[in-house]
Amino acid sequence: MALIESRAAADHLNRECFCVTLDHDALASSLQHEAGDAAFFEHFIKSRPHLFSHAPVFLPKADGEAMQAIVHAIEAAARLPQYQQAAFSWAPAIARMDHGPLGALMGYDFHLTPDGPKLIEINTNAGGAFLNAFLAQAQIACCAEVEQGLARQSLAQFESRAIEMFEAEWKRQGRTGALRRIAIVDDAPQDQYLYPEFVLAKRLFERHGYEAVIADPATLRFECDVLQEGGVPIDLVYNRLVDFSLDDPRHAALRTAYEAGAVVVTPGPRNHALFADKRNLTLLSDRAALGVWGLDAASVAALSGVPRAVSVTGENADQLWRERKGLFFKPASGHASKAVYRGDKLTKGVWDNIGRSAYIAQDFAAPGERTIEVDGERVQRKVDVRLYTYAGEPLIAAARLYQGQTTNFRTPGGGFAPVFFI
Repeated sequence: MALIESRAAADHLNRECFCVTLDHDALASSLQHEAGDAAFFEHFIKSRPHLFSHAPVFLPKADGEAMQAIVHAIEAAARLPQYQQAAFSWAPAIARMDHGPLGALMGYDFHLTPDGPKLIEINTNAGGAFLNAFLAQAQIACCAEVEQGLARQSLAQFESRAIEMFEAEWKRQGRTGALRRIAIVDDAPQDQYLYPEFVLAKRLFERHGYEAVIADPATLRFECDVLQEGGVPIDLVYNRLVDFSLDDPRHAALRTAYEAGAVVVTPGPRNHALFADKRNLTLLSDRAALGVWGLDAASVAALSGVPRAVSVTGENADQLWRERKGLFFKPASGHASKAVYRGDKLTKGVWDNIGRSAYIAQDFAAPGERTIEVDGERVQRKVDVRLYTYAGEPLIAAARLYQGQTTNFRTPGGGFAPVFFI
């Protein structure tokens, strides 16, 4: 009964609360102070008008606990030898190398349904955590529910746990000396939509005594058994590349250093292969197999929150086409919602392309909704919720508001939103 009541209360607030809780001035001030740049907000946030939503999302605490239980179950499944054997069967050889790191800032994405949270996908280079930590701080309490949510959000707590996470990754690779220099690595980083959070991450590292640099991997060099940037050694790479197996020739220095164990890379190819390859959803939704492989009963039960997924093959293609209206199709190694399709929107031409590629079909779990005001008009926005975690434990939760088939940052009134658990 308590769950029914709290879910009803959350649904009511998501439909009827039109408060603007985002304090733009406070957000701008804190971001500019952190970046050490008086023009940071003007240059990097105002030019991204749909990065932050002005409205929060309300969820019952029980749904937060259910999401956490799903995360714990997935992490437990990924430790099973037979699960790993299956996941590595479609992974590149580099993924089998185990240097120790668990993967910094994992992202578990959920849709909130009347039957509870449903896992949609897992990301190993999940963006937005550093931005969302500041967003959570820049909220104004407009009612008791928001006041309660604010009490659960702490920028200082996120920062300390983020530092502990990178230190733990350093030590998990057997390093005994001090971690000194960190590189935040992505292709053409200043051109990335989430470049502002690279700046925030760099400043966080520096404030805690580390040297930090934002680098394009093409500028890295592996010489004298040391990965270098600008002639200076790099100890740890915070990896934001979407080249998950480091195959791109521009990433050759990073790949060679990684293979040699000469630098700590997090998240790395192994982390992606065990968690974020979409084909793994076919394993995580097969509770019978997981039970046979030795997953405990509580974890098997929690994985009822993973919608059924199957690989698209020549043998099942005709059946999946007939059932397509209840399915969502995703490329095995995709990212950022690229080349994903709702079954009821599929054309025959797109379907033919899917058949020639590595795709999964996942039972469709409708996203939740949030009613907000945009230019004085009440509009509906879809909602997904992301848990940022390390070693299966939560670091911060955030929502994304959007319209269309998949999440994006092009929706008026949309973008990242704080999550208030009531």
